[in-house]
Amino acid sequence: MPARYHRFAGSSLERLAALSDGVFAVAMTLLVLDLKPPSLVKHSLGYGLLHHVAPHLLPYAMSFLTLGIFWVGQQTQLGSFTRSTRALTWIHIAFLMAVTLLPFSTALLAQDTSHRLSVAVYWLNLFLLGVVLLASLRYAERAALFSDETTPEMRGALERRIVVYQALYAPAALTCLINSYLAIGLIVVLQLNAVIAPRIWILDRA
Repeated sequence: MPARYHRFAGSSLERLAALSDGVFAVAMTLLVLDLKPPSLVKHSLGYGLLHHVAPHLLPYAMSFLTLGIFWVGQQTQLGSFTRSTRALTWIHIAFLMAVTLLPFSTALLAQDTSHRLSVAVYWLNLFLLGVVLLASLRYAERAALFSDETTPEMRGALERRIVVYQALYAPAALTCLINSYLAIGLIVVLQLNAVIAPRIWILDRA
């Protein structure tokens, strides 16, 4: 009976995509909760915005970009599959777990952008997102889930994009050993490249 159940459980790509959309929407909304209005008891509005709100804006924007990039990546994957399986569904549920962690790692980073450990935690969140999406592709290849319209070149591009950006996120995050602001800046540059997609050397291949 369990084996028979596993053959058809979690087979709807549409329901998986709908669940993903909902989780991403909630995670993106939670990010803004860290942007709290400044208290006007001791300081002016301008002072409060500059010293209490502005430092949180960069982590917020960075994480909103992150979620947008990974949402596009996941939806592109789901669009290239013909069906889902129980195992693929659980892989993507694990991916969504990493998505829900991003508001926490963002809040941790926003508390003190100069703290190296905060940058490291944020990078680990990015790494987890990428690893699970890569696991999804590898599993789909073994389980023959790709549609006929998804050519080998397209499959290679899907995988290469994850590998290249993860390979670049790691050294960018490591620069926090020199300066945490430099690390954050490099991560933002990589994210902007992923969104705008200019033709830049190895990044163009991704």
